[in-house]
Amino acid sequence: MAKKEYVPLFETRKVKGRILFRCIAASILLGICFIIMYRIRYFPVGGKAERWTWIGLFLSELWFSFYWLLTTVCRWNAVIRIPFIHRLSQRFGKELPGIDIFVCTADPLIEPPSLLVNTVLSMMAYDYPPEKLSVYLSDDGGSNLTFYAMLEAANFSKTWLPFCKKFKVEPMSPEAYFRTASEPLNVEEWPSVKRLYEEMKMRIETTTKLNQIPQQVYKQHKGFREWNFVTSKHDHQTILQILIDGRDTNAVDIEGNPLPTLVYLAREKRPQYHHHFKAGAMNALIRISSRISNAPIILNVDCDMYSNNSESIKYSLCIFMDEEKGDEFGYVQFPQSFDNLTKNDIYGCSFRVIQKLEVKGLDANGGPCFIGTGCFHRREALCGKKYEKNFRFDLKKLNNTKVNERASLLEEICKVLASCTFEHNTTWGKEMGLIYGFSVEDIVTGLSVQCRGWKSVFLDPERDGFFGVAPITLFQLLVQHKRWTEGHLQVFLSKYCPLLYGYKKIPLKLRLAYCAYNLWAANCLATLYYVVVPCLCLLKGIKLFPKISSPWVLPFAYVAFSHHAYSLGEFLWCGGTFLGWCNDQRMWLFKRTTSYLFASLETILKLLGYSQLAFVITTKVADEDVSKRYDQEMIEFGVASPMFNILATLAILNLLGSFGTMKKVTMHADKGFKVLDQFGLQILLCLVLVTINLPVYQALFFRMDKGKMPSSVTYKSIIFALLACTLSVY
Repeated sequence: MAKKEYVPLFETRKVKGRILFRCIAASILLGICFIIMYRIRYFPVGGKAERWTWIGLFLSELWFSFYWLLTTVCRWNAVIRIPFIHRLSQRFGKELPGIDIFVCTADPLIEPPSLLVNTVLSMMAYDYPPEKLSVYLSDDGGSNLTFYAMLEAANFSKTWLPFCKKFKVEPMSPEAYFRTASEPLNVEEWPSVKRLYEEMKMRIETTTKLNQIPQQVYKQHKGFREWNFVTSKHDHQTILQILIDGRDTNAVDIEGNPLPTLVYLAREKRPQYHHHFKAGAMNALIRISSRISNAPIILNVDCDMYSNNSESIKYSLCIFMDEEKGDEFGYVQFPQSFDNLTKNDIYGCSFRVIQKLEVKGLDANGGPCFIGTGCFHRREALCGKKYEKNFRFDLKKLNNTKVNERASLLEEICKVLASCTFEHNTTWGKEMGLIYGFSVEDIVTGLSVQCRGWKSVFLDPERDGFFGVAPITLFQLLVQHKRWTEGHLQVFLSKYCPLLYGYKKIPLKLRLAYCAYNLWAANCLATLYYVVVPCLCLLKGIKLFPKISSPWVLPFAYVAFSHHAYSLGEFLWCGGTFLGWCNDQRMWLFKRTTSYLFASLETILKLLGYSQLAFVITTKVADEDVSKRYDQEMIEFGVASPMFNILATLAILNLLGSFGTMKKVTMHADKGFKVLDQFGLQILLCLVLVTINLPVYQALFFRMDKGKMPSSVTYKSIIFALLACTLSVY
């Protein structure tokens, strides 16, 4: 296409409100400078306790300032990408590349097969030529229950796919669609398709509950015989079954249209070999798919992340197939959204501001990080190829290789690619595929792709591309964030530290942006200090902030107010609610004082050789009572955990500090105003923390349901808090 005739397939626009953001950021920076001046100028000269508490608070404030600066720099030039799929259709028609879709699951008890089936069916139902779609499932649980569910999905797809195309169904997950859609008029197929889905779902759930495959089904498919040789889910041969062969002319739906290819894989596992968790599963799928379909574009999703937008593939191709800029991009990342969030997002799982504003700041500086799901990859980039500026990729021709082997023969040929020993003495897990050795393999892999010269793009269409399942208990949330935080800190302390590994490879702003996430864990100490020490100093009578009557109170007040007011404004602008913002702030505090702390300790133990890498899966199954309380927006505690010991102790500590101060003010009326003037900011800080912890007090002392704080946690936290208060006054 001639240069003058070039019409882009996507457009890059600057995010609105940048000038306001920069003005407020500059004013906050000025306020921070005044706070630093105050800390230096009024450094206490008398009293050892006063000096050390002042130094600790000053260091905490310096850290908060540094971390705020990191996040602010990353957001300085945020952009949004606008794809034009009508131009894609006009320009390429049906000459579109093949797409390989990877779905990963690991445990049928934690990730129910009925949930997995909905994800797989939604991926098969994209508005895209079915002969160019291939869906691969990696079952790291090696379960015949999952295999049975996939057989059911393959059979039901013959009805579901033509139904989706005929009525333009969205979302394409049967469960989500029938849950949210009302029965349309004059659509005879609607009740029959719904009945077929519910019957399939019941069969899958019954089989899962009984943990036994029906004998009739067991005899019908040869694949079940593979489990005769399975010792356990950690010790078995490669199980590979092509359930739908898209090349077969008989693989059609009820209306005679071709079906996408559907492949089941349980890679070989042996106790003496490390299987590298999700990264190993993804790499096995890359190799298997290269032999079967070899599509130039790969989409990977988690097993709970169903497709909500039938055009998502075309959106991503607008980036990859743009004639002028498309060859620069290694992957296209979609937001991680959830369909089970409450109105006020009680656990702060929506990542509203991060995905609407922060990640778009990364996009302007080289691209967002790879977050492990909802991401379209260029196969060459994922397999270790370096970006070459003058090299042109023709995506239409990259997957024209025809595979002539029969499905049964192809299965046997490909099994070796998923064996335990295949990767020995190769660069898989080092330079090719996903990187091994980290619990956040996605982050390291994305960084490696960018350091090989590729850029990435963040696409956030009006209709969400994917929906997943968010944690519905506080413990699940804290454990999940502990794993993420631990992995990020591990990356920062490894050879893949963005500041060093990305030197002269990616822009400085992008390296700093990665560090903002890598250093989540480092926030724990400063936050704990700010939560604990001002309260104890209040009881002892040590002043840490300027008097209310002093002009030096203004920078403290301005920085706190403007930062939180602007944060609230952003949250509301991104579609949140005031209570949602309050919940977000609460979870921010809870994660910093628990998840981040334990992640730091765990990382130190690993560096010292006292702990091994583990991969914790967030359960997708919930008790009915737990789900009911979640819908009512009641925070679920319910289990005894060291994390809850910390939360409860900190809450009680600030409650005691507030009571102690109120006692001083009310019992000594003549000195009350003097106390308020001298300790006003410390008292306000305690009261804010008490307000944030109101759900903790309810769980400790008032709730009677099973989601309350366990008695053991209550007793321990009271003892710890009283002990801390007693020691502080001496």
